[in-house]
Amino acid sequence: MIRQIALSFPALLLLLTSVVSAQGNRNVLPQAPPPFQGRVEETLKGAIPDYPQIPAPPADAPNILLILLDDVGFGMTSPFGGPVPTPNLAKLSANGLRYTRFHTTGLCSPTRAALLTGRNHHTVNTGVITEMATGFPGYTGIIPREAATIAQILQGNGYSTACFGKWHNTPEAEISPAGPFDRWPSGLGFGHFYGFNQGEANQYSPTLYRNTSPVPPPKSAAEGYHLTTDLTNEAIAWIHNTKAAKPNNPWFTYFAPGACHAPHHAPAEWREKFKGEFEFGWDRLRRLTFSRQRQQGIIPSDSVATLRPSEVASWDDLSADAKKVASRLMENYAAFMAHTDHEIGRLITSLEESGEIENTLILFVIGDNGASGEGGQEGTFNDLASLSGFNPGAAGVGDRIDQIGAPGSAPQIPVGWAWAMNTPFKWTKQIASHFGATRNPLIVHWPKGINTKGEIRTQFHHVIDITPTILDAAGITPPTEVNGAKQIPIEGVSMRYSFNDKTAKDQRKSQYFEIMGNRAMYHDGWIACARHGLPWETNGNHNRFDNDRWELYDLNKDFTQFNDVAARNPQKVDELKKLFTEEAKRCNIFPLDDRMTPRFDPRLRTKPPYRSTWTYYGNDISVPEAVGPFITPISHQMTINLTIPESGAEGVIACVGGESGGWSLFVKDRKLNYVYNFFGFETFAYESTSELPTGGPVTIVIDFNATNFNPSAAVTEGGVMTFKINDTPAGELTLTKSTYRHGLEPFEVGRDSITPVSPIYAESGAFPFTGTIQKIEFKVNVPQIF
Repeated sequence: MIRQIALSFPALLLLLTSVVSAQGNRNVLPQAPPPFQGRVEETLKGAIPDYPQIPAPPADAPNILLILLDDVGFGMTSPFGGPVPTPNLAKLSANGLRYTRFHTTGLCSPTRAALLTGRNHHTVNTGVITEMATGFPGYTGIIPREAATIAQILQGNGYSTACFGKWHNTPEAEISPAGPFDRWPSGLGFGHFYGFNQGEANQYSPTLYRNTSPVPPPKSAAEGYHLTTDLTNEAIAWIHNTKAAKPNNPWFTYFAPGACHAPHHAPAEWREKFKGEFEFGWDRLRRLTFSRQRQQGIIPSDSVATLRPSEVASWDDLSADAKKVASRLMENYAAFMAHTDHEIGRLITSLEESGEIENTLILFVIGDNGASGEGGQEGTFNDLASLSGFNPGAAGVGDRIDQIGAPGSAPQIPVGWAWAMNTPFKWTKQIASHFGATRNPLIVHWPKGINTKGEIRTQFHHVIDITPTILDAAGITPPTEVNGAKQIPIEGVSMRYSFNDKTAKDQRKSQYFEIMGNRAMYHDGWIACARHGLPWETNGNHNRFDNDRWELYDLNKDFTQFNDVAARNPQKVDELKKLFTEEAKRCNIFPLDDRMTPRFDPRLRTKPPYRSTWTYYGNDISVPEAVGPFITPISHQMTINLTIPESGAEGVIACVGGESGGWSLFVKDRKLNYVYNFFGFETFAYESTSELPTGGPVTIVIDFNATNFNPSAAVTEGGVMTFKINDTPAGELTLTKSTYRHGLEPFEVGRDSITPVSPIYAESGAFPFTGTIQKIEFKVNVPQIF
């Protein structure tokens, strides 16, 4: 017999209120748990349970798949007229929308911070990449608690959330076992994270994390490992498992592979597909792409092709050897993009096969900025060397041309190819004054929410508009408070108004752009811009901002920024410059700072007195290079206390970096060795003439005296390193070059765990030290700062 329970009107009202309360107050996150609405008796007889429910998303809220590629220009992929066949992007665009006036910030971390928060990059303190953060409000790299990410908002509204791939929004000093972890993906709304935390990754041997723990790749490069494939496998598995556990609950997946950021690593079978495809050079390729873009309606039929800047070499001016190397670098870059398209196709196919695609909103941002010119005029075999100011170009490739794109290489294309990939616009990544850096393709796909297919949208939008678009589609109002922090207003606008109306008027009227002094101001169809410096000139333009010339373009008539009309419209220039200044003050853009190399000094992110000693104990230390001892190329001393058994010992005592550059102190065949790998271009090696003592303690002292040390130079003249073993002089080593940063791999004590700094022990895996490391101390003799 079922007992009926009569409820009074107040009780019924309370019950109805509890139903609403179960959905929570979405304006304040996390939502407060509803009060207990059951009844407690002394026994179960008459008692009514009321189990607390987790927050529920709005009814019929879509899944969200946000895809962000890296360093891909407007004119690279086939749906936007580019030379690289990308059939899966083409399929998405044929069944969705292509946006041709969508914009990013022009640089990695800033775009990602803006994308995930819906606020301008300086507003959320990310005016530059995290490795170059400084102590000014717009540049700390610390996303404020007052600017919750889209993941935090969706998670607080019941979504399952995950991030796969590149993050690049954790302050560099916090990427360590000590944390704090509240600015890792897991602390900013992602229930699951699998990927890398720095600006780039070796696609064959990445520095990987699962949530906050470092993990090795599931297999080696020799076994066919590639990071993009791994990330795709992980994303597919996570979505399947999430839906298995909660079949009626929506998910948010942020998929951000390292592709196509340098180092450009493409599997051999993909590189082979593009063999000989680019031997005619970037000038002709740019013309071909421009023609296709007009034919496809990607750009207006009256668009005018912009000219190659004089600062970019013409293809015809390259030597035969430089052309050969440049062609191979472009083949590899194209293969990287095509391989990425293939992997993303697997992800999309998995959604189709599982029936998820219909109510999944896919927002596919093809590049966090334009293609990169950081490889210099002839490209490079090692992109980190180029970023550090050392680039011998084609000569540095030498007989390694067939290794381009394979394990052991770290290639980057010449600036000419980057310029061609950004067709029809001027300039490249970093140069945020022009659309070559900031205009990126966007594909939107949502069968349940978009009534048309294959159309082009021309409304002017910016990456800050992605978060409000997602919230609009999900039926969620931006919260006013998250985790106790009152929220600053979202600065983006929803793009949903344009989904089913191609003639809808722009709802974004103004937008500023600024990266390292390159700046522009868009307002109501006009843009004023000032270029400042070049990405391949790594020491800045010496702050000569007053010398910058402002250009002006009427974008209603001039899609490509071809016709500079500043001379005829000085009042409009002044109007937009004034508006930029207002935005700069509002969003913390000032002070303008054009430094590049000097800002990689981690001491800029601490307060004096600057640290000058680092001490480590035991055989098991691993921290990012920027968190470890900051010693090279500064004069310094290492003191190592070991215990070596009677039978002897071998292995790595300490190292930083890997095959792309770094140093390693190790014991091989009972002799002490030190190797300084200068980005794979030069190697400086020391080996002791006698074997290390065995059967007890051993003390090693290494003194490095820098030659003509220049604190503002990324690559210095090196110095002389002297060795003592148990107070006895044991030889010296002269370095003619040294630098501050040595790649993507960590500082380690007791092993070299990812790729080897030296091929001497490459066959020995991590080559762990078999003796006991009692203590290692590093001391900088003359602390200096840029």
